[in-house]
Amino acid sequence: MDAQQGSPMSMLIIFVLFGLIFYFMIYRPQQKRNKEHRKLMSELAKGTEVLTSGGLIGKITKVPTDSDAIVIALNETNEVTIKRDFIVAILPKGSIKSL
Repeated sequence: MDAQQGSPMSMLIIFVLFGLIFYFMIYRPQQKRNKEHRKLMSELAKGTEVLTSGGLIGKITKVPTDSDAIVIALNETNEVTIKRDFIVAILPKGSIKSL
């Protein structure tokens, strides 16, 4: 009988442990990545050199305020329009010239 009375309490402890593992292994790191990405999006400005998730490296030429797209110059003659969400990194100034 004593084993049956202790069983609900041990199950509760196991659920709490799984909840803590879930929080520290999945939820908290995802929040941190989202915060860093929002910071990155706020730093986008004309003239910034960026890397896209597709591997394109270019310099931002237009940042429309009414749209979630930006225009990136890949070189002197080619420009592409992409969604802001596809920017994965801001590169140091002069990165494009060093390639």
